[in-house]
Amino acid sequence: MPANLTPQYHEAEAKFRAAVTAEEKIAALEEMLAVIPKHKGTEKLQADIKRRISKLRQKEASSNRGKHGVFYHVEKEGAGQIIVTGSPNSGKSLIVRRLTNAEPEVAEYPFTTRKPMPGMMEFEDILIQLVDSPPIVKEGTESWVIAMPRSADAVLLVADLASDSVVEDVENVYSALSSNKIILTAPGKIISSEYPIGTVCRNAIIAANKLDKPEAAENLELLRELCEIELPIVPISALSGEGLEALKSEIFRMLEIVRVYTKLPGKPPDKEKPFVMKRGSTVDDLTAAVHRGFVGKVRFARAWGRNVPDGAMVGRDYELDDGDIIELHV
Repeated sequence: MPANLTPQYHEAEAKFRAAVTAEEKIAALEEMLAVIPKHKGTEKLQADIKRRISKLRQKEASSNRGKHGVFYHVEKEGAGQIIVTGSPNSGKSLIVRRLTNAEPEVAEYPFTTRKPMPGMMEFEDILIQLVDSPPIVKEGTESWVIAMPRSADAVLLVADLASDSVVEDVENVYSALSSNKIILTAPGKIISSEYPIGTVCRNAIIAANKLDKPEAAENLELLRELCEIELPIVPISALSGEGLEALKSEIFRMLEIVRVYTKLPGKPPDKEKPFVMKRGSTVDDLTAAVHRGFVGKVRFARAWGRNVPDGAMVGRDYELDDGDIIELHV
């Protein structure tokens, strides 16, 4: 089948030939890919353009690694910070785009993400920060990319169900992080005390993406049976939206936080903005969050929640549950 390339394509191709820097070449190739007619006659040409974009991205990343001082830091916002990581072309950016207000670049070729892109995900009445990060490969990933989960609260590891090497890809990402003393663990798992000094453990789940692809069911089964990493797997399609609500709930659970609402005696509770506390926090911890000046001055509290009768009197050591309403008596 003839390619029937358009004048717009030939203009973009001329820009590519005239380009000098890697950035200019990538921009021209992206334009070529955007305007090329999408049919069977151009499939090989499309694949070649994607391959050239990928090579240039890798070359650009390699040159950046030689520059001293390249480092990115994302300030934490919301109820928790989740680093979204994975292998190239796994769909990380589309997940962040679908779940948050961020607009990371989404393309069909790998290494699209070159620096962190944060966005805020709404979950019921709180916001959780998701940070899209560059992909992790077996060799050649910049140190700051691998270090990002160290300062985060948890990790979302994205697996590509369209890839026949999905198990190996996930294990490579896990291995790269663990080699740098960052251990991904299932939420609620008891942490071993035998890790070397400097090791941090971060709760993580696997978002098995591209559930809409024909090969997804088979590769999902392989991931569940053969992957040696014991992390919860949430099957999703960022493209169709399937499983995204379930993923949001799992992200919330992964953070191991509780939302607590306060009220004044004789008044309705303030349900607009909950206090977000780590699971295991007590009334004393809530008191400190409400006002430092109240610490040690609370005589008792009343609680409304799933684990107590409405309005029950509780002590300062009462462990807070998600959704509790607490009335402090100072």
